[in-house]
Amino acid sequence: MTRLGTADPAEVLHLKVGDLVEVRSEAEILATLDEKGELDSLPFMPEMLQFVGQRLTVHKVAHKLCDTISRTGLRKMERAVHLTGTRCDGSAHGGCQTACTLYWKEAWLKRVEPGTPPTTPTTPTPRPDRMLPLLEVNTRKEPGPEGEERFSCQSTELLRAAPTCVPFTDMKQYVVDVRSGNAGVVATLRGMLVGAFNRYQKLSRRFLPRWLWIKGGLRWGFVRGFAEGATPTEVLDLQPGELVRIKPKAEILRTLNKDQLNRGMGFEEEMARFCGQTARVVARVDQCIDEPTGRMLQMKNPCIVLDGIVCSGVYNLNCPREFVPFWREIWLERVEDLPVS
Repeated sequence: MTRLGTADPAEVLHLKVGDLVEVRSEAEILATLDEKGELDSLPFMPEMLQFVGQRLTVHKVAHKLCDTISRTGLRKMERAVHLTGTRCDGSAHGGCQTACTLYWKEAWLKRVEPGTPPTTPTTPTPRPDRMLPLLEVNTRKEPGPEGEERFSCQSTELLRAAPTCVPFTDMKQYVVDVRSGNAGVVATLRGMLVGAFNRYQKLSRRFLPRWLWIKGGLRWGFVRGFAEGATPTEVLDLQPGELVRIKPKAEILRTLNKDQLNRGMGFEEEMARFCGQTARVVARVDQCIDEPTGRMLQMKNPCIVLDGIVCSGVYNLNCPREFVPFWREIWLERVEDLPVS
């Protein structure tokens, strides 16, 4: 695709957490995209158009990410960031409710100094029949084996956009975490220690007798389900705005099978960190895109999203991706909302 305007995909901004940036114009962004609407195999999605021209701050530098498709660990992303307050609303992807944090390539942004007045675009606004249709047509994959609709988004294409694995022993990732502002020195050291412990646990399960395993060889966070047969369920019919408490970990573990699943929904070590905390219900989730296949999954038992509860990567080497965890209602309990005095 012929480049327009001034956006340069090779430009390196060296962004850090807290930096102020402006999302480039549609014409400048279009100039960086190929015929699939991608830059370096990362799609620019229709849901991102609402932020064009806005000034936003860098929330995290997206130099690495957890692989949730093939479970290979951390993978490397080049010249990308997460911006504060920008999550996918799923409007162009069948109403997916995963609310993923959006990835922004540096080529789609320009650094601005606080107080600098907005600049007048020097590039022509693209025709309406170019930008949006290009993005919309690439939100779909080829239909599945049974003709089912399949979606393509940043999350489904992350193995292409971040093809290189980041080994635990790669010290550069920890330097970038600190220098970028993603994590402080203490948090980085803690992440390294947890990572080393988890690797010891994995090796011990392979090579050591069971009596030498630490806490059954579990990863840090020590989540292991005890439920036999069909896992239990509970219907609370929670609604947005209600106040709930996340149950103690011991109670939640009794609802999980040996694969840490309750009715197919996983409960992970990062989620266990929030046990005992209170939060408000933001939404009920009944559908989300399956990242490996692109299929839209319909949930028989809706899950709950809680306000301010995101995966911080504390047990995953400070991965900056910040997933929004899904909570089964059986893991939660209503809390009486005290009147304001």
